[in-house]
Order: sequence, then structure tokens, then C-alpha cells
Amino acid sequence: MRSRIHTALALMALAFAGSTAAAPAAPVPAIAGYGRIQDIPGAAYVPDAHAHYKVVFTLTQGAKAPEEVNPSLDRVARTVNLYTASGVPLDHLHFVAVLSGAATPLVLDAAHYREKFGVDNPNLPLLAALRKAGVDVAVCGQAVAGWGFAPDWLSADVTLALSALTTATMLQQQGYALMPL
Repeated sequence: MRSRIHTALALMALAFAGSTAAAPAAPVPAIAGYGRIQDIPGAAYVPDAHAHYKVVFTLTQGAKAPEEVNPSLDRVARTVNLYTASGVPLDHLHFVAVLSGAATPLVLDAAHYREKFGVDNPNLPLLAALRKAGVDVAVCGQAVAGWGFAPDWLSADVTLALSALTTATMLQQQGYALMPL
């Protein structure tokens, strides 16, 4: 009788524990609202929380429509969120996103983007969030000139670089990994 009671109590305890066990918490993104990620328990190649990471992203593609956030810029946010969800502090991330080509217009300030495309610039909140997270978003000065944009038309959250070509190569020589998007 006693063993049946112990067995019943053990089964009830297991059932109770199973019903109250919380599902794994979704990662809290460093850049909320952008760069959606999923928790992958037991995944391989998880970043070392104590290491520093240097990455230069090169973005050359525009969004499909001017009212959409640039998907490559969103992937930069996803990268930040993946590293921070793995425990890497923001100050261990040394990220530079260099924009050129069709990605160039996404850096326009609100007034000039609206003038060019007739809609609000959907990238401005993401540019601000990336800047706040320590990501330097730089635009190719050659592309800015090629598009006929004036430097003072750019968002305050963007760095005007001499060129994407020189920026990417200089950063690679400083140990940055190249990630073309």
C-alpha cells in the first residue's frame, strides 16, 4: 500500500511539474520591433558572450517598395539581436553597416524621403535604434552624390563616408569580417 501511495504521489508531482513548467522565454531583442529572431535551444555555433565581434555589413539593395523597411537593414538588426540574445553585451559588438547603390535613399531625412517617394521614410526608426545600439550606419558619399542628394539631406543617425569601397576595405584590414547583404 505504501509503495502505491509513493508511486501515486510521484506521478502527481511529475504531472504538476509538467503543467507548470514554463516554455522557454522568447529572446528579448536589443532592437525591439526589428530583426526578429527565434530561440533555438541546443543550437551549435552560439556566440561567446565574452568575445568581441567586428563586422562590416555592405548593403546595396533597396526595398521592394518605398513604404517598406529595407530588408538588409533589418538583417543588421537581426544580427544585433542574435548576438545579444546569446549574452553578448552591446559594447562587445563593433558593427558598421555601409550602404551604397539602391540602398542609398533609405538614409534620407524625413522631408527629403517624402519629397522623393511621397511617403514617410520607414527606415528612420530603425536607423535611430541601430545608432542607439552602437551600430554605425555609414553611407557611401559617392553614391549620395551619384543620386543627386546633398549631404545635409541625410538622417542625423547616418555617417557620411568617402565611399563604400574604401570603408569596407579599410575595416577589413582592421579585422572586421565582411558580411555582404
